[in-house]
Amino acid sequence: MKLLVLGGTVFLGRHVVTQALEAGHEVTLLHRGRHGGGPVPAARTLIGDRDGDLSALTGQAFDAVIDCSGYTAAQIERGTALLADVPRYLFVSSISVVAAFPPGVPHYEDAPLLTGEAGYGEQKARAEAVLLAARAGRATIVRPGLIVGPHDPTGRFTHWPLRVASGGEVLAPGRPERPVQIIDGRDLAAWCLQLVEHGVTGTFNAIGDLLPMSELLDTCREVSASDARFTWIDDRTLVDAKVEAWSELPLWIPEDDPAFGGMLLGRNDRARAAGLQTRPLADTVRETLAWALSSDGQAARSPHAMSAQREAALLAAAATR
Repeated sequence: MKLLVLGGTVFLGRHVVTQALEAGHEVTLLHRGRHGGGPVPAARTLIGDRDGDLSALTGQAFDAVIDCSGYTAAQIERGTALLADVPRYLFVSSISVVAAFPPGVPHYEDAPLLTGEAGYGEQKARAEAVLLAARAGRATIVRPGLIVGPHDPTGRFTHWPLRVASGGEVLAPGRPERPVQIIDGRDLAAWCLQLVEHGVTGTFNAIGDLLPMSELLDTCREVSASDARFTWIDDRTLVDAKVEAWSELPLWIPEDDPAFGGMLLGRNDRARAAGLQTRPLADTVRETLAWALSSDGQAARSPHAMSAQREAALLAAAATR
């Protein structure tokens, strides 16, 4: 298969390119050239800008496109016009397109989407609409939640394996049974390839199964063999302390938040039926921690995560209650 990957030098696209080459596909990357020439020399490289010059695509022929970098409706419109003859087009969108995540309510692929143009989710929703209009019945849309694993540039999930590995008393947010969801970038990449290889179309929540936050933290401790011990601090106490959800404590959102309380309650039944497979949590934690501790992963620390001093102060306050 002659595969075009739009964006493929940083995280998800990097895994798509690596796995596609391992599977024997002929891979071409289109990217801006800001992160080197791509992760694998065997991939052919085209330099282009989704908001500027895409002349490198003129006259090119491909069997499938995996679009890891599309963000705006204009980008999708320009790309689909140039790639109208490509039989298969997969767009990596986001669950952020969903209009609201009420507390305790699971969300499916048919949930109402955001309107407008202002934010990330709104832009992705408009991009989806443009793609579906241009390629009716010939488009695949996957909506990941939090993508994790080696080469994750955000440091969000990576915060937890690193923090637990350092040991001591760890602030555990919310309640132990609070459900969370992740998807390993390598599993998502493998499934995207599978979808285009088999010509599967439609819209899918690209997320892992629900798991308790306690299982995630326990797995981090088992993998690192640290002496970490967890002190659970409830949502209300964290909100009153003005802890920033999702950023200061990654993967934590107050469960009663009216707009986002149910964000980590996505259903992946349709994705599972279409072949999505996910690796054991321990493998993701172990390999993420190893990468984060390597020279390659040293920069992958969340700049917004809670400082040790702030965590110690909250733990001390909890001990006095």
